[in-house]
Amino acid sequence: MKLHALLLLLAASITNYASADTVQKTIPYQLDGVEFEGTLIYDDDADQDEPLPGILMIPNWMGPSENAYTKARMIAGDDFAVFVADMYGVGVRPSNASEAGKAAGVLRSDRALMRARAQKAVDVFHALARQHPIDPNKTIAIGFCFGGGTVLELARTGTESIQGVVSFHGDLKSPTLAADTQQIKIPALVLHGADDPYVPQADVQTFIEAMKSNEVDDWTLVQFSGAVHSFTNPEAQSDGSRYDKRTAKRAFEMMEDFADEVLGLD
Repeated sequence: MKLHALLLLLAASITNYASADTVQKTIPYQLDGVEFEGTLIYDDDADQDEPLPGILMIPNWMGPSENAYTKARMIAGDDFAVFVADMYGVGVRPSNASEAGKAAGVLRSDRALMRARAQKAVDVFHALARQHPIDPNKTIAIGFCFGGGTVLELARTGTESIQGVVSFHGDLKSPTLAADTQQIKIPALVLHGADDPYVPQADVQTFIEAMKSNEVDDWTLVQFSGAVHSFTNPEAQSDGSRYDKRTAKRAFEMMEDFADEVLGLD
């Protein structure tokens, strides 16, 4: 990620950024009779002969939104193609926390459905490489809050269709944790606010024990002092869910380093 993009994410209003050099395309797809709309974002100057590594991005519980697209544009810069997944279907676009909780709750209560929709987004993203400058063999999945929990759930399927996952202030509690953690075959980076009241230390310790007892080969958990939930989201301003500029900067730098390593971009 270029420094100017990161600084824009940290300092600018997240609702009003757009670049004339950015391709942003709505990508319709279907799964089990449900219509979805993902969003592909990449720099218009990308070299067709040098495909971009990919980042599948699963937004927070608000789903596809201008907030999510702006963050995706910042992350993409001129280094990555980003695909913003639609986990809910086109008929579900939460407008407030209550609606978001209900939408996310449907998938949290049905982990098979969550996994299937996340994997479908990966498959759709990779298929776009036929017509866009994307390298389907160099992809990580990242997620924020609900999305962070989703990418960890995806890793617990045993998938090797992506090369790693990054969770930003994501859910660590899962009914599949004990049974399926041993299935993880790809590197995982978990970025967590040490004072997060919604994902408390009890959940963190349970997660750690699951990763250790199942001898997962490559995982990293980072806890940021003073940070609570949603520390990358400038719109989050409550006591328990609040943006933190220092933590966001460090977290995105760690994500970039992780992507460079697992995708062989160094």
